[in-house]
Amino acid sequence: MPVLFSLIAEPLAGLVDTAFIARLGASHLAALGVGTMVLSSIFWMFNFLGIATQTDVAKAHGKGNAELRSQISGLAILVAGSMGVFAAVAFWPLTPFISRLLGASGDIEVAAVSYITIRWIGAPAILITIAGFGALRGVQHMMAPFWIAVGVNLLNVILDAILIFGWGPIPAYGIEGAAAATSISQWLGAAATIIVVHKSLKVQWNWNMERVARLFRTGSDLFIRTGMLTLFLIVGTREATLLGAESGAVHQAIRQFWIFTALFLDSFALVGQSLVGFFVGNDRITMARRVAKTVLQWSFGFGFVLFVFMWVGESWIAALLVPESARHLFWAPWVAAMVMQPVNALAFGTDGIHWGTSDFRFLRNVTASATVVSVVLLYGWAWIFGQSILSIWIITGVWISIRVLFGMIRIWPGIGNAPLGLVKK
Repeated sequence: MPVLFSLIAEPLAGLVDTAFIARLGASHLAALGVGTMVLSSIFWMFNFLGIATQTDVAKAHGKGNAELRSQISGLAILVAGSMGVFAAVAFWPLTPFISRLLGASGDIEVAAVSYITIRWIGAPAILITIAGFGALRGVQHMMAPFWIAVGVNLLNVILDAILIFGWGPIPAYGIEGAAAATSISQWLGAAATIIVVHKSLKVQWNWNMERVARLFRTGSDLFIRTGMLTLFLIVGTREATLLGAESGAVHQAIRQFWIFTALFLDSFALVGQSLVGFFVGNDRITMARRVAKTVLQWSFGFGFVLFVFMWVGESWIAALLVPESARHLFWAPWVAAMVMQPVNALAFGTDGIHWGTSDFRFLRNVTASATVVSVVLLYGWAWIFGQSILSIWIITGVWISIRVLFGMIRIWPGIGNAPLGLVKK
């Protein structure tokens, strides 16, 4: 439960951002879609800092090696802060080019560039928090990330209301105010994360180049895997934005809700990752398999609950997240996203299990294959039938299904050198 609420805190705040910015009009909402896609794409590619840290700390915890887990945790945070500074400095000059690459132009481009430029300030804070949360979850300290995430995102919502629309002597800053609110909140969250990790794990703050090299060897597979995930989402956002402001606004609303539900389901994956890593670390493979089975059962069940919620709440969600002028485009792609929820749940569940066994190369290969096939289908569909928001979300369902198919058979019965496959005794 604490993992669940820590994960949904940020996308819930993202939904609040979407609801606030929707009041400014379709072009601003489309710009927010471009901006959040650019930033999340780049930061997701660095999520190996959290995933690899969580798995390594969980295995060290399973072995009872407190010194090793403290070394891993401190190094991960140092690397994360350094890479955050590098990302901000490297990508900031490219902001206008990247925005245009995603299809932004005119007023949408101006607003997107302003939003992204301010958000770069929070880049190191985001990566520090990712690494710190990975360390805490690796030792099954789930409450601390929960409280930090809730505090950060409550602050973000409050600052949003003040800085977007103005309050008293504070003027309204619009979409730039939303970016500033997020960056301020993220830095306060990073500071809290460092304090809690240091207190909980007695962190050793020193550089170990051998361990840095190991982190990047592990990270290279995760970096490519996340990059391919991101590539597909970028292509989808670009195609939606090119269809016009109304289509871009609808895509942003559905994608933001999809991220919300995906991270909701990811709570089972992250707990599964920690427990699988723990049992693999002390050679209890049978228990790791039981964890995997339980994770997938709960994931699928909650995926079905989310399907029902999206079905019942469609009109209310459309009124909350989509400008009036764009609502006629909302229903069909919303249904396509809705029916995929149980399958989407299994995609996240299998990812968490394979993270726990350090099966990173397999995930890289499956994700790359699914992305290549789906991007070809997306452009092939557009060439033959013409592009639409509905076609983008149908192909997204194909992309998810390919990942689930291979993720499942890697566990049962097991293909290749499967760490948890039933063929492995």
